[in-house]
Amino acid sequence: MLSRLLLILFVNSAAEASDSWVDPDTPADQRSTSALTDGDDRQYQLVFSDEFDQPGRTFHDGYDPRWTAINKNDYTNSALHYYSHDNAKTSDGMLKITTEHKTNVYRAYDEDKKKFYAEKKFVQSAMVQSWNKFCYVGGIVEFSAKLPGDPRVGGLWPALWLLGNLARATYVGSSDFMWPFSYNQCDNMHRLSQEINACSKVNHYGLNPHQGRGAPEIDVIESMQGVPGVLPSTHIQRPYQSASYQVAPGLELDRPDVGARPVEGHWYNGLEYGNITNSDLNPFFYGVTLVHKPREYTYQSDALSANMHLNETHYETTHIYRVEWEPPDVDGTGGYIKWFTDEEFVFGVPGKSLSIMGTEISSEPMYLIMNTAVSSHWGFKEPCPKGCTCECFECGNRDCECGLPDGYCNNFPASFDIDYVRVYQAVNESKHILGCSPPSRPTDIFIKGHSKRYKDDDQRRPLQPIIEGGGKCTNRTMCGGRGRGRCVKRKCVCFENMTGPHCLAHVGIRDDKKKPGFEVFLMVFPRSLDVVLVLLFTWLVASVVFTVKQKRIRDGYRVYPSVSREVSHYYNLPKTPYQYQYQPQMMAANYALPPRPNTVTYCVIDERMVDNTNEHYG
Repeated sequence: MLSRLLLILFVNSAAEASDSWVDPDTPADQRSTSALTDGDDRQYQLVFSDEFDQPGRTFHDGYDPRWTAINKNDYTNSALHYYSHDNAKTSDGMLKITTEHKTNVYRAYDEDKKKFYAEKKFVQSAMVQSWNKFCYVGGIVEFSAKLPGDPRVGGLWPALWLLGNLARATYVGSSDFMWPFSYNQCDNMHRLSQEINACSKVNHYGLNPHQGRGAPEIDVIESMQGVPGVLPSTHIQRPYQSASYQVAPGLELDRPDVGARPVEGHWYNGLEYGNITNSDLNPFFYGVTLVHKPREYTYQSDALSANMHLNETHYETTHIYRVEWEPPDVDGTGGYIKWFTDEEFVFGVPGKSLSIMGTEISSEPMYLIMNTAVSSHWGFKEPCPKGCTCECFECGNRDCECGLPDGYCNNFPASFDIDYVRVYQAVNESKHILGCSPPSRPTDIFIKGHSKRYKDDDQRRPLQPIIEGGGKCTNRTMCGGRGRGRCVKRKCVCFENMTGPHCLAHVGIRDDKKKPGFEVFLMVFPRSLDVVLVLLFTWLVASVVFTVKQKRIRDGYRVYPSVSREVSHYYNLPKTPYQYQYQPQMMAANYALPPRPNTVTYCVIDERMVDNTNEHYG
């Protein structure tokens, strides 16, 4: 049998790239693509995907390796909704984000009165994000999605977007002085407002020195719905798609007025618009002023944005929304962001257009976000009708009806259906990077050092560990079915490469390098090698026995190091570098130890930690 079965153990440390971020359900013919940008002839390979084919997936914190559905109030953008993790599920081969009329009471904080109070919101929706799980720098992202609700009714705000990993969407403490900076110059005007700036000789928390950081935003699509009609300063009508790059610092003087086109020379030059899609500059959003006290901390952000008219099919069937993002060179120049809908060009921001403020196309690791918001500033009546306070937005409350869009309350529930998400990167392109904390733009230690910014007070940590199995079950189907998991003692046990409480999600963890470890291989030999193998095995055993005996003999000897002439004379030892001298294990009762020699202690100092220039590091 020895010739038939031999187990060999060895350490494996070979690098092995894994495509485990790729959903196994992604069709083989969709695992590569070509760029739509003119002049880009590189081959792109799929590096991340989620087809949402497995029904019953939910995205509570810790349930999924790719996504987290947040479960909290949204304080941003005059939000009228509460985000619940229960409103994001997979069914019919899609991720469905449901927005419904449902009351939530939550604890809110009054900044003026400095105290907490009970607040109500009457709309419940969902936001699903890959924050600090999956991020990438550069490449192509593609969403296939059907927009929610009636396109002629305002109020819903569906969005597919990217955000730098140093800010977590809706966690305002993480975005202050971080969003949407993409700026790598040292100047006193923005040094206070950009928390991680290029002026710092030492950026702590593992950050690189003299490197400005932030969390810029790329909006793949934001859908504005409402009654069609002529809008000021543009030929675009509702419903329309907004495609935007939001960046800071922004222009502070001679800014364009909302609803008007910019004055020549006072806005970004060289922005590109689509001919076939008939897209146009977005005159309704040029950015926001982020006010802080003292005034030196206040800063301006800019939104470089274009609109494209949508039709009813975008709300009836899936369409493809795509962004091609090329990071800049090391010096911050170049790069671009280009938007496409159904493979037709919509909008482009070349890196050279940003020279007016010295900002850059993003080099930050960015994560994916899918959500439907509801905001009183998005598709609601503006200006507020006379005699209406526009401070009440509850369906069924007569005091609120005057401020609601026509048909608003009949637009619930509404489902934002995402068929798939796919990310591609160019083969052998060094600027295209995977990971949320790459060496060129680390985020990990900073996030851990400021974890309170990225979580609510009732959370122990920003993200819970991924649960592997343990969900309640009565049969295998409740654990994903064949090939995913099984039901053992009424609890799900996941098969390899599957995870989540009910084994419904692919593991989704990228291992660029296999960790060293023991692997077992089964090797089969012909019978003619029996004798050789037996002799080899016998020799191996004999060698081990001999080695053990020799070690036991040596343990009875004491080793003396090389000593000086005086010391060797004192102990009457031979003058050889090393000498074995037999020392009985049981010493004589009258044996006396020699005097203990003086101990010399050395202090080793790393010169890199010594300030030889008397400079102060900030």
